[in-house]
Amino acid sequence: MLTPAIERPDAELQRLAALHEYQLLDAPADDELSAVVRVAAMIADVPTATLNLIDENRQCQLTTVGFPGSDSDRSDSMCDVAFRDGQVIHLPDARQNPLYSGNPWVDGRMANVRFYASAPLISPAGYALGTLCVFDEVVKALSRRQIQRLEDLAEVIVGLFERRRQARISAELALETERSHKFIETLLDTVDVGIAAADADGRLTVLNRAVRRWAGAAEDLSTPLEILATRCELLHLDGLTPVSTDETPLHQALRDHLVNDVEFVLRTADHSHLTVTANSRNILTDAGDRIGAVVALTDVTRDREHRQAIERAHAELRLAVSELERSNDELEGFAAAVSHDLVRPLASASGFLEMFGQVYGEQLDERGAKWVTGAGRALDRMQQLVKALLDYARAGHAPYQAVSVDLNEVLAQVRADLRAHAESAGATITVGGPLPSVEGDPTLLRQLLQNLIDNAIKYRRPDRAPAVEVTCERGPDGCVVAVADNGLGIPPEHRDRVFDMFAQVDPESRKGHGIGLSTCMRIVERHGGRITVGESPSGGTVIRLHLPATDCP
Repeated sequence: MLTPAIERPDAELQRLAALHEYQLLDAPADDELSAVVRVAAMIADVPTATLNLIDENRQCQLTTVGFPGSDSDRSDSMCDVAFRDGQVIHLPDARQNPLYSGNPWVDGRMANVRFYASAPLISPAGYALGTLCVFDEVVKALSRRQIQRLEDLAEVIVGLFERRRQARISAELALETERSHKFIETLLDTVDVGIAAADADGRLTVLNRAVRRWAGAAEDLSTPLEILATRCELLHLDGLTPVSTDETPLHQALRDHLVNDVEFVLRTADHSHLTVTANSRNILTDAGDRIGAVVALTDVTRDREHRQAIERAHAELRLAVSELERSNDELEGFAAAVSHDLVRPLASASGFLEMFGQVYGEQLDERGAKWVTGAGRALDRMQQLVKALLDYARAGHAPYQAVSVDLNEVLAQVRADLRAHAESAGATITVGGPLPSVEGDPTLLRQLLQNLIDNAIKYRRPDRAPAVEVTCERGPDGCVVAVADNGLGIPPEHRDRVFDMFAQVDPESRKGHGIGLSTCMRIVERHGGRITVGESPSGGTVIRLHLPATDCP
């Protein structure tokens, strides 16, 4: 007796996915499929046969013999009873089988089927898609040979399904390949980088629009690539010596010598000389076989011009810094006496530059505007540097009037001074307990705490709001006042030099001048103490002020 198959829900979902992959439902059957169904009817010697596909809710009769095909509910299908078992169903008289006797195709509601046989259509992945079905209104039986031929025809049908699916996939792949080639061609012609490629024998296969433009033929698609390539010449950085063929980045890549950011001079068709950086790689198949090489040439002429200007400016700045270092001692005393004379010319220059921009700004080209902006930034930075130097000088030479200073009051004043700066940065400044009173200069001590808290807010991490905590504990020589933050921190290898004049952990950040901590150290030393740096529990920085005091909390 036949029993219906019990399948997991996920197996049925996979079967339906395999069925829909063939894209056969609701599509007309081709002549080959119709011919196979006719042969099946002839082999079984019956007047009626059908090719059934069974989806989520219905039985679709894709092509039929002896009656007009149509769709019907899956619940009414005779084929749905056991087609997922993967076996041929052979019923000489369907009325005698309890699984089929009440089916509407058998009991007269839809037909009066007596003889019924079906061969399942099994995909190469093992999923049942439907059946090749033959039936009649009279009782009869098939021979073993006839059943085997039905199984063969079912395999033929699945083979036709596969051929149709593969043809569709091939067509889609060809279309996608064509689109990909078009996309790559458009991309190569859009980028402003010169790209050339060659096959394994060194024959050019690609020159994009940038290279053709350098060759004086940006839109030329007819001239052979080898001829276009001769209109440009790669030179060494002296701009005179040609690069030999074996030394070119493309041929080096063909020999597995990769080129990374190597500079050359490119003589173009109009005899211009461009500075270019070259990067080249060989092109390998998935199996590792070399099939060619590609080189990218980036025009960095303007960048190098800007770099040379920057290097000149840096050289001048290094000379200025060297001069500052040489005369630092004299400058300290001098700066305190003539601070207004130093600041006033810078302010005047800044004012003149601002007026220049307002009056002549619209007449400047982009480069000139950038220069004016850069000069303004340089003046601002120089004013900040002069202020920092003046603070440093005052910290060392200002009159020192030692009195009893309550650091709690000093910190309250610093928090008031930095309130706007802290609020704009979202910073919190907390005090972990009372602070001591020390003998010292209130102005210098206020400058000391303000510098440290300002640094803690300035050198913050971008992913969290600054949090600064000031605490105090008893030390072996007095009190230790600690200013801890949750900022960027100072790497251990830089902690020994951060108090040196002009020392910076990250000069590229341009957040300071390397003078603030030097000033702090001078203030602490004038108060008979010392200053150290370490890492806070949150990974930031903690600055400890070791101050002589007798009333530590």
